[in-house]
Amino acid sequence: MSLLTSIGITRPSTIHRNLTAPRLIEEAVRRGEGHLTQHGVLIVNTGKYTGRSPNDKFTVQDGETSDTVWWGKVNRPITPAVFDAIHKQVLEYYNRRDEAFVLDCHAGTDPEYRLPVRIVCEAAWHNLFARNMFVRLSDAELADFKPAFTVIHAPYFEAKGATDGLNSEAFILADFSRKIVLIGGTKYAGEVKKSVFTVMNYLLPARGVLPMHCSANIGPAGDSALFFGLSGTGKTTLSADPKRKLIGDDEHGWSDKGIFNFEGGCYAKVINLSAEAEPEIYATTRRFGTVLENVVFDEHSRSIDLDSNKLTENTRASYPIDMIPNFEPSGRGGHPKNVVFLTCDAFGVLPPISRLSVEQAQYHFISGYTAKVAGTERGVKEPSATFSSCFGAPFMPRHPGVYARLLADKLTRHGAQCWLLNTGWTGGPYGVGKRMSIKHTRALLNAALEGKLNAVEYAHRPLMNLHYPVKAPDVPAEILDPRNTWADKAAYDEKAKHLAQLFKDNFKQFEDGVSEAVRAAGPKG
Repeated sequence: MSLLTSIGITRPSTIHRNLTAPRLIEEAVRRGEGHLTQHGVLIVNTGKYTGRSPNDKFTVQDGETSDTVWWGKVNRPITPAVFDAIHKQVLEYYNRRDEAFVLDCHAGTDPEYRLPVRIVCEAAWHNLFARNMFVRLSDAELADFKPAFTVIHAPYFEAKGATDGLNSEAFILADFSRKIVLIGGTKYAGEVKKSVFTVMNYLLPARGVLPMHCSANIGPAGDSALFFGLSGTGKTTLSADPKRKLIGDDEHGWSDKGIFNFEGGCYAKVINLSAEAEPEIYATTRRFGTVLENVVFDEHSRSIDLDSNKLTENTRASYPIDMIPNFEPSGRGGHPKNVVFLTCDAFGVLPPISRLSVEQAQYHFISGYTAKVAGTERGVKEPSATFSSCFGAPFMPRHPGVYARLLADKLTRHGAQCWLLNTGWTGGPYGVGKRMSIKHTRALLNAALEGKLNAVEYAHRPLMNLHYPVKAPDVPAEILDPRNTWADKAAYDEKAKHLAQLFKDNFKQFEDGVSEAVRAAGPKG
């Protein structure tokens, strides 16, 4: 019996199972899926889709999910019949092929909570991507491997859009009852990683584990820290600390035993990456085994251009975490002492650091705020607010309140302190003020992690309802109160009222799923 017969794939005469990275690279080049750079890195082009396709992501609505998934714009339902029809077409597609690539792996470094996943790919490079990203198994673990979830990846198969009950040729479909994910019509590899993350985010809360879209590191004394933040807030930069070991850069769980990485690798944005600013990540772009997505390169010289956005701003590198010198081999850590929410406030309203109560932590966790500047249109200087619940809304199947209550429970039981760290603007909004000094941001973060902000005096910013320290090591006291940095204090008050209202308007959609204390923990303006 074929390895894949049990899931309906019987035709491929050759099934490449759990190939090593060199073998997969060899196959990818042989099959014309990509090229090697001058440093032996596999470089690939994902075509039309250079990022995730959220409008093409669906979950089967059935007895398993009807009352547990928070249905809406993020979690879109499809019927079992629509899933069945696409599933049948994908199986027929695979049964016309001669080869398939299979990876058996784990999502999760904690043996108690890890998810055995089988990933079936038609392309060698996608299999290599998955091998980089998930937890690789020993020979003994492979010998008795039984998948709890299966991902069937068919990026070159295109659906018929509305005819198939979908939005386009691309699809990312999850069936939690049958424990299958179908991905097709898009070659962007991040869909594989994020689909498994979404599965973990659905399954783990029922076991008392908080799944988190965050990075994590661990200090010399064994003190773990978590870093949440949307793109552009400094999560990668600030969690990379030579004095602290990296547990993981993106996806973790917090159980009764501590924190654990979901992954065995990293998927880093590399646009404008430099050896000076981020030497460890830069080094991976020159290491055999890394996969580079949509990076511009010269086929003659085989050199790459990390500064070019010709194909996309979302250029990516996928590599095993052990390419980072200062990583934690176990992928685990104890209960964090500090939880840091990173935000880039382009309105210039938030303090550079604020200490959050447990209720405020829930409010800001559910809000997931940052702000982006409209730099694409000349003369437009007004920033726009971005809210992404739990700092990862596209991957959270349950109501954000479910995850927030788990966070509150963990913070309370394990005595962790939560902080809101603003890496955005001071002295005025974007176009008037200036960006926070990375030196001061790093000093404030270090002070928080080292416990130096625990006993200092705090003041209150009433409109945003935030408490900030009146002094901090190596940071000028005058920048700690954002209002004091504005020349026009009345303009600050107006901007604070505006931002407070944006928070309140956004939070209305979550009010039914949280307590009154959490609803009251937000801005008062």
